[in-house]
Amino acid sequence: MDYNFYAFMDRMKYIKRWQLMRSVREENIMEHSQQVAMFAHALAVINNKIFGGKADAEKAVLYALYHECSEVVTGDLPTPIKYFNNSITGAYKNLEERACDKLLSTLPEELSAELSKSVKPDTASLEYSIMKAADRLAAYVKCLEELRSGNNEFAKAAKSIEEDLHSRNMPEVEYFFEKFIDSFSLSLDELDGLDD
Repeated sequence: MDYNFYAFMDRMKYIKRWQLMRSVREENIMEHSQQVAMFAHALAVINNKIFGGKADAEKAVLYALYHECSEVVTGDLPTPIKYFNNSITGAYKNLEERACDKLLSTLPEELSAELSKSVKPDTASLEYSIMKAADRLAAYVKCLEELRSGNNEFAKAAKSIEEDLHSRNMPEVEYFFEKFIDSFSLSLDELDGLDD
């Protein structure tokens, strides 16, 4: 018997983000998930090495890799719609849960329980909070990319996402802003360190 889970995951490259926005460059949920995984790893390492935390970096990365997987079933519902009111948010969360269950059913039984830990994460965990912050960081970096390209359509989103990130009161997020965010507005020629 063939199982379809990884074929479904491969379809993440067809699901576009920012559908209500005019974008200079389109972004899909597969590339977004890779960036979120990288940022989640960074935040977990910062949490541990700089602030003496005990984040499980591997778990945060796995949460990030799979955090959009339900969208191969549901599509990407734009944020203003998803969070318009509690009824819509609750209904969409239920739909995402059902989509995750459906995806997990496309795995051999002996693998489903293990992957379920990443596809349906522990939302009360530190690693989940780190992944959610990484998700917002990736959205913020997308806004910076669009603004750098002269697309002011992302100005309001950049402002609200930055405010949201700072409101989380996560020292690892503040450290990331202090050490890394400014460089996302630089051109390749302006980046330091590659010409040595």
